[in-house]
Parts: sequence; structure tokens; C-alpha cells
Amino acid sequence: MSARGAAHVEVLAAGPLTTVQDRGRTGWRHVGVACAGALDLDAATLANRLVGNAPGDAVLEFTLSGPRLRFARPTRVALCGALVDAVFIAIGGRPSTIGHGRPVDLPPGELRIGRLRLGVRGWLAIAGGIDVPTCLGSRSTDLRGGFGGLDGRRLQAGDRLPLGPARVGGIRRPRAPAWWVEFDDPLPTEPCIRYVPDARPGAGALSGTRWQLDPRSNRQGLRLKGDALDSPGVETISAAVAPGTLQLPPDGKPIVLMADAQVTGGYPRLGHVAAVDMPRLAQLAPGQWLQWRAIDATQSQRLWALRRAQWHRLARLLDERLPPVPARATGIDLP
Repeated sequence: MSARGAAHVEVLAAGPLTTVQDRGRTGWRHVGVACAGALDLDAATLANRLVGNAPGDAVLEFTLSGPRLRFARPTRVALCGALVDAVFIAIGGRPSTIGHGRPVDLPPGELRIGRLRLGVRGWLAIAGGIDVPTCLGSRSTDLRGGFGGLDGRRLQAGDRLPLGPARVGGIRRPRAPAWWVEFDDPLPTEPCIRYVPDARPGAGALSGTRWQLDPRSNRQGLRLKGDALDSPGVETISAAVAPGTLQLPPDGKPIVLMADAQVTGGYPRLGHVAAVDMPRLAQLAPGQWLQWRAIDATQSQRLWALRRAQWHRLARLLDERLPPVPARATGIDLP
């Protein structure tokens, strides 16, 4: 995948599910192509900003536990998302703990990302970005379609990922600032997820109910376990759906569509998850409980505006502590 002598990272062990992701694909849903992309765009964008990448550069998304990687050259990395135990072993050196939510400069050596805590997904940005070929305007892996990322699949041991150009050198031991940043608080034991109900009768019945995350959940959709809701029992005319759409199958147990979701569906729709809560859904563990609360579109927009304001405050803080981002970037504005 990379030319001889070009910077790359070697995958020694991939973890349960590690893929290359960026902001995802836009403008192709009319021909049946899913968005894909990082399940928490905020965390991926923050990780990129910490290492000096453009907001849309490709990162590694990992689930439950992370990969083991080998760097042949000095590099800069940042871990965001759920808390994770990570250790770096320099060539001929001792193990060093790698902090979360900060830029970390590394000499050549091996990075071991362990199990995630208080969440199930993390994002690793590497200076220069993961430089796999773009496909339909994105480097994101579409697991259902089998394209994008690295050959359209999850990573595996032996993979070599090319890296974009980055100026990192003269590093003999890991170094990082004493500060760190966190955008979201750790996920509570039983989070409350807000949604805007559909106009159909019964769409508000989800509000106030408790559900468990089904282990069969994946990047396409989160399945819920609990007391079944009343369902029409038949499919409606197939209509457009998107990440965040709440569907109600005939068994009365909702499905929340995620980044790899199909573009149309015939199940009745209960509504749409508030955009501000999509990152929280991405961190739910199998068997974890959650609650639902109905809000209206105006409330959802207000919550999103508050989140953007929080991002702008964080951007100003990072601009004071980090070098400018590349010319092709535009700060850390949300996608």
C-alpha cells in the first residue's frame, strides 16, 4: 500500500474491530451508498486537531480494545473517545504509559492499546493521517459494502498503513504535555438518550422506557432488548432513512441506525435521535441499559448549538497551546 521508504505503521495485532475511518461519504446516498465514517465525529476531529491534522484526515477507530502497532519512524499520536490503557515501548527502551486526550510524540517503537473503559470505542489519530486511497471522496471503511479504508475490511495482523507527510523528528523518548482535554464526560451507567418523535401515532411511546443494548448490535444499527412496543406488524412503503433513525420492526423492539446503515427501510419509524446524543450511543456496551426521552426539533437544535459553542471554546484553548493546523484545514469545526 505504500512506496518503499514512505512512512507507515505496521499492525502487529488488530483487536476485535479496528477500521480506518474519517468523516464519511456524502452525496452518494441517492445511489445506495452508506455514510460510513467515525461513529463519534467529535472524538475523531479532536484527535486529529491534537496531532496537527486536518479535521477530515483518516484515523483508526477501535472497539472494546485497541490494536498493537509498530512505528518505524518518530511520530505524534492522540487517543480520544472512551478511556483506554495504552503503553508504548521504544526500541531498546522501557514501557511508558500513554495519556488520553493529548498529543504524544513517540520515537520508533511499539504502541499497545488495551481495553476501553467507560465506553466501548476509541479513536487514534496519527500525524499525517492514514493515507489509504480515497473511494467516493472518503477513506472510510464501509464494512457492509466491502470498500474504502484498507481493502474494505477490518484491520488484521500484518497490515501496513501508509501515513501522510508530517514533521516529527528528534524524539528519543515519549513526551507529552501535562495537560489534557476531554470533550464529553464519561458515559453514565444508564444514559438518557433524547429523540424527536415521528408524526406517526405511537411514536412517543418510546419516551420514558428502558432498554438494554443487544449484543448483535454493530456499526449498521443498535438493536434494543426490552418490553416490546406495539407494532403495526407490517412493513410500510420503503422510505429514506439515515444514521439516527429509530425503526420499529414487527417484534416491537427498536433499532437505531448508525453510520453504516442502509439508505432506505420499510419498518415504521419512531423518530430520529438528537444529533447531540449520537456519540453517546456509540459508546454503549452490550447489555448496558439506556432510557429514552422525547424532545421537539427546536430543543434538539438548541442542544446542538450549545455543543457547537462548547467546541468553539475548546478550539480557542487548543489554538493557544498547539501549532496551527494545515492550510487545508478549518480549525476544529464540527462536520
